[in-house]
Amino acid sequence: MELTGGATKQPILSSSLSASTTKFIQIPKTETLQYQQQTPFHLPDQATFEQTRQTHALMVKTHFNHTNFSPSAQLNFLITSYTKNRQPHSALDIYAYLRRIDYDVDNFMVPAVLKACSLVSMTQLGKEIHGFAVKNGLVEDVFVSNALIQMYSECESVVSARLLFDNMGERDVVSWSTMIVSYVRSKLYGEALEIIRTMQILQIKPSEVAMISIVNLFAELKYIEMGKTMHAYVTRNLDKMGVHLTTAFIDMYAKSGNLASARLIFNGLNQKSVVSWTAMIAGYIHCNKLEEGVKLFARMVEERIKPNEITLLSLIKECGFVGALELGKQLHAYILRNGICLSLAFATALVDMYGKCGEIRNAKAVFDTVKNKDVMTWTAMIAAYAQTHCTDQAFDLFAKMRDNGVRPNQVTMATMLSLCAEAGALEMGKWIHTYIERQVVGKDMILKTALLDMYAKCGDIVGAWRLFSESKDKDIGMWNTMMAGFAMHGYGKEALELFSEMKRVGARPNDITFIGLLNACSHAGLVEEGKLFFEKMVDDFGLVPKIEHYGCMVDLLGRAGQLDEAYEVIKAMPIRANTIIWSALLAACRLHKNTVLGEMAARQLVYLEPQNCGYNISMSNIYAVENRWNDVAVVRQAMKNRGMKKEPGLSCIEVNGYVHEFMMGDKAHPEIERINDMVSEIVKRLKEAGYMADTSGVLQNIDEEEKETVLNYHSEKLAMAFGLISTAPGTPIRIVKNLRVCNDCHTATKLLSKIYQRLIIVRDRKRFHHFRDGTCSCGDYW
Repeated sequence: MELTGGATKQPILSSSLSASTTKFIQIPKTETLQYQQQTPFHLPDQATFEQTRQTHALMVKTHFNHTNFSPSAQLNFLITSYTKNRQPHSALDIYAYLRRIDYDVDNFMVPAVLKACSLVSMTQLGKEIHGFAVKNGLVEDVFVSNALIQMYSECESVVSARLLFDNMGERDVVSWSTMIVSYVRSKLYGEALEIIRTMQILQIKPSEVAMISIVNLFAELKYIEMGKTMHAYVTRNLDKMGVHLTTAFIDMYAKSGNLASARLIFNGLNQKSVVSWTAMIAGYIHCNKLEEGVKLFARMVEERIKPNEITLLSLIKECGFVGALELGKQLHAYILRNGICLSLAFATALVDMYGKCGEIRNAKAVFDTVKNKDVMTWTAMIAAYAQTHCTDQAFDLFAKMRDNGVRPNQVTMATMLSLCAEAGALEMGKWIHTYIERQVVGKDMILKTALLDMYAKCGDIVGAWRLFSESKDKDIGMWNTMMAGFAMHGYGKEALELFSEMKRVGARPNDITFIGLLNACSHAGLVEEGKLFFEKMVDDFGLVPKIEHYGCMVDLLGRAGQLDEAYEVIKAMPIRANTIIWSALLAACRLHKNTVLGEMAARQLVYLEPQNCGYNISMSNIYAVENRWNDVAVVRQAMKNRGMKKEPGLSCIEVNGYVHEFMMGDKAHPEIERINDMVSEIVKRLKEAGYMADTSGVLQNIDEEEKETVLNYHSEKLAMAFGLISTAPGTPIRIVKNLRVCNDCHTATKLLSKIYQRLIIVRDRKRFHHFRDGTCSCGDYW
């Protein structure tokens, strides 16, 4: 049986083609085949990769004649089986060959080929197949259109997926489900909710796959009431819930803090699978109910439900998220005690967990035990260094990774860019950008957004804007990152203009967009505009305000001195105020010296998080402002009794590719003598310029002269002094500080920018300050 393709007539996929076209489709020798020609030949339902290769070889050898299946069915089997076995290049090579010989590719083959495109993120080939499907009328088949939507979604081109969805002549329940899954995967929760509402209006019953995505969406958004409604709907309309849907409900209730409902579902299961146990235990860990989680894990083992690799990986991952170090150690010990092979996946998860819990030694110990480290293991260790602020070690490990011949992927590069953004290491960030371009590391949307974020957070907002403007295919993440960049640099009007442009090109804003907008209004003092956007978010875009949006409104009103109105917002909130809300109010009270409201906010924070050192210090500072030193002593003694230590002020500056870190009164730097000499010169020149130290921020019971000495050796002043002696005249100085810039340092830096004719860019905990010619970009509003 031979196939004719246009003017070409030849056997499909000859041995020479397989050998020359790809290394993935090598034909084994005849004697190695497990089939005999006289034996009836069947296409296996679930073939391994090796079985698929052997079947492929037999098909080629017999010119597709040794079966009753049609050539199309045999080819569809090969493409589908190679794809299922994670060999997408082999599947795509077959498709490419068929297109070259002008073979009649049908609607059964196209979805399998599109799945292969998704596995390797080949969006361009996916678009070419889309064009082919349109040209040949295949796109009218809803099965093909659904596969195209899924391909675009998995290739992170959700805009193209939605465009195709909107233009479908006929949609089935899979079309709607796929679109919901697409939006949830891209974290476009507002758009996903819009699709769900439209389904309700059109009375389209969601499939179980869609239900799982909807429940996961409600879990992510903590929409517990909607989740309960969905639970009631499922109970009424399904005779029996599948394991995955049941697990989704357990996860949803747990993430919403409703462990009682999660446990009720779990206890009601007649047969509990390992997946159900995993979801319930992970729920306890997620809610920091670690003792209950440990007990349930022990009961699982007692009932001889053996946790599999997925269970242990899920629990280790959850421990990393909540910082449950002791439980993470117990899980590690369980793996070792039971002789479970420490696979690459386990090792990587443990390195990641220890890194997130700040246990860098344990992370490094696990990392060192792995012999054949893959790119994800290296990346996890780099991320662990980054999370514990070991910047130099992270950069050194990245260099060692490349020396070992391990090629970094997009995740590695995104991690490195995040590290540069955190440390304010612009020069290193630029080097990584160049490396990405030269090494042709695939620049997906996540990596583009990470680059944009790095430039913005390293103080180069012009570089960030250039990158944004040059990007042709922008997703909502890029728009939001650029908007957040403008906000943190105090460019409120530019952020509002960007929002207008975003609407003009048809990009739909989501909840994160409005967080950026409200922050921009807050930093720029645009109170009325901020109020209007908060209303529009609800009325025009149907978005439900989250705790972060209310926090932005409290911050917006509080910064503007409208403290009573800010407090009214808190009292009128439909959700309970958390630390985000009370921290915003406390900061505003400190700024406008409202000690009564400030003390109330501080008390709320201490009540919510009694172990948080920062909130206790805020309470102490409020008392210090009013010279209530006895109350200060009581708070500080309580902190001492609990073993709490104040977070030290740190300032970083990058010079010649190295990040230098300074603490207040630092004496450890190798250049400390020259730095101290420069500090003395700075103090002298500031006084000559008429500077008077603002000691109101030194809340210690010491005399004025001692307070001035403390101010002179603040970490940012040490970093600035080092920058002045280490860089050429006229070059910008970029400093990153982990705390808010104090009033004195802000005033001094304005004067220093004029005295030394330098652009000094400082990023503090809240925003950027661009000091130039004696002024600051914040307009003294921070």
